[in-house]
Amino acid sequence: MLWRRKGWLKKQFDLKLIEQLQAARDEWYGQKQLIEKSVEPSEEVLMTLHVAEAKYFFLMREAKYRRVSLKGVK
Repeated sequence: MLWRRKGWLKKQFDLKLIEQLQAARDEWYGQKQLIEKSVEPSEEVLMTLHVAEAKYFFLMREAKYRRVSLKGVK
């Protein structure tokens, strides 16, 4: 019984990780496009980009560690 619950919890947290990963990717790409379109980006915008990038790569590393894939998830 304990093993079934562990599998269910893993699936639940993996789905939550995938949602967070997709949101972080969208935020990072949005910040990246904003800077590309900007003539002279401010320091605040650049720092926001670096934070979004770091968050995205941290979540990617966690997904790789958990062996979670975005393939087939819509």
